[in-house]
Amino acid sequence: MTPSSITYTNPILPGFYPDPSITRAEDDYYLVCSSFEYFPGVPIFHSQDLIHWTQIGHVLNRVSQLDTRKSKSSGGIFAPTIRYHEGTFYMITTEVHGKGNFYVTATDPAGPWSDPISIPYGGIDPSLMFDEDGKVYVTTQQGADYDSHAIQYEIDIATGAALTEPVVIWTGDGGPWTEGPHLYKINGMYYIMTASGGTAKEHREI
Repeated sequence: MTPSSITYTNPILPGFYPDPSITRAEDDYYLVCSSFEYFPGVPIFHSQDLIHWTQIGHVLNRVSQLDTRKSKSSGGIFAPTIRYHEGTFYMITTEVHGKGNFYVTATDPAGPWSDPISIPYGGIDPSLMFDEDGKVYVTTQQGADYDSHAIQYEIDIATGAALTEPVVIWTGDGGPWTEGPHLYKINGMYYIMTASGGTAKEHREI
């Protein structure tokens, strides 16, 4: 199929599926998104073409992973990120007003997923990056409004323990709410992509 013959609808996943994150595992793609105060949490979808998606379950489907019975509207789970590395899937997220930042793991994206592994630093929107030298980095938001920024630190992926102190790597573009930072390595260069401006009309990606 040539690129010019591919057709799709926009959005590719219509409905209440905010903050999507996608990872590739061999020839398959997996997508997760925010679920806020709803349980089970973090719906997960599968696709082989990035256009047609089928839900295969929820990442957080046990109370030992997520208990939203006391969550308020727009609380609960914020901005999950899914990653795949050496046969294991990782989903990292924030439960605001709850357990904070944590990740879970699975060898089958349909589950079961592990109980949460907590990480020590950050506000909301954590992301994982597996470097070529075996190191694993968390990039996350810290602070609020015009004082928010992106921080980064190395963790032990088996335990979640910090191996380095957090370092500020981006202070924003002058607007409020520097959040949702993601670190990538492409052709030997590191790139950070992050949001700014909040969730209203000033929202933007940098």
